[in-house]
Amino acid sequence: MPYDKEELAKFRQSGKILKETREEMKTYVKENMPVIDVCEKAEELIRKKGGKTAFPCNVSINEVAAHYTSPPNDTLTIPEGSTVKVDIGVQIDGYVTDTAFTAAFNPEGKSMANTAELALNTAIENLHGDMPLGKIGTIIENTIKNRGFKPISNLTGHSVGRYLIHAGTSIPNVAQISLTKIRAGEVYAIEPFVTVPEAIARVDDSPEVTIYRLIKAKSTKNPHAKTLLKHIETNFRTLPFAERWLNGVVPKEQHTQAFKELLKEKAIAGYPVFVEASKKPVAQAEHTVLIKEDGCEVLT
Repeated sequence: MPYDKEELAKFRQSGKILKETREEMKTYVKENMPVIDVCEKAEELIRKKGGKTAFPCNVSINEVAAHYTSPPNDTLTIPEGSTVKVDIGVQIDGYVTDTAFTAAFNPEGKSMANTAELALNTAIENLHGDMPLGKIGTIIENTIKNRGFKPISNLTGHSVGRYLIHAGTSIPNVAQISLTKIRAGEVYAIEPFVTVPEAIARVDDSPEVTIYRLIKAKSTKNPHAKTLLKHIETNFRTLPFAERWLNGVVPKEQHTQAFKELLKEKAIAGYPVFVEASKKPVAQAEHTVLIKEDGCEVLT
C-alpha cells in the first residue's frame, strides 16, 4: 500500500540517520577489533542521531552470511584478513530502513564487496514501478556472474513496513519466474549477497542463535521472566532484539533462567545464524529504496 506524506517523511528521516551511521561505521571497523564494540558503536550512533534500532547490528564474518550479533559478554574479534558484513537498521515511529556494507581485509573479499555494490547499484538504476520480481533477480545474478562470482540463491531482499523488517514480498538475487511486481509507493530493501565461484552459494541455518523476536505474550509463573517479557513487548514490539539489550532488566543471577523460560514457553523465538553451505566467504551490500513509477529514490 502506498504511504502518505507523513509516513514517507519518517522513512526518509530513518534512511538519513542510517546512511550517516553506515558511512561512519565504514571507517570504524578494523581487524582484531571486538565484534561487540562494532555492534554497540553502530547502535549508539543510531540513538545519538535521534533514531531507534530496527534490529541488532549484524556483524557476520567470512562464511557467516547474516544474523550474527554479539551475545552478552561476547569475546569474538574480527580476524585479520577477513570479510565482514555490517548490517544495520533504523526505525522512526516504526518506519524501518535497512542497509549493509562489507568491510574486506583481503583482495578477494574486496573484489566480492565491490561486486555486491555493483549488483546493488545496477539493480537500483533499473528499478521502477510494475517491474517483475524475476527481472530484478536476473539483473543482480547477471551482474555478479559477469564479475566471476556467484549470488547466494536463498537469501533475498524484502519489502519493509511499519514495525516490519520483512513485510511480505521477497526480492530475489537470482533469476526466477515470478508474476509478482513491485509497485510505485512501496519500500524495499535490495541486498545482493556474493560468494566465490566454487561455493555451493546457498545458506544453511546454523545451530547458533543471537537474535530474537517476540512471538506472543504468555503468562509465566516466573516473575523475572514476566518482567523480561513486559520489557520486550514495550520496547521492541515485533522487531528483533539482542539478548545483551536486556542487561539489567532483571537481577543478573536471575537473567539466564528467565530468558530460557521465555524460549521454552515459545513467548520468544530466535533467528538462526546463516552460514554459506560450503563454508565459503560471503559479501553483501544493501540499500532501502522507495519505488517510483519511473525509477526509485534511495532512502539510505
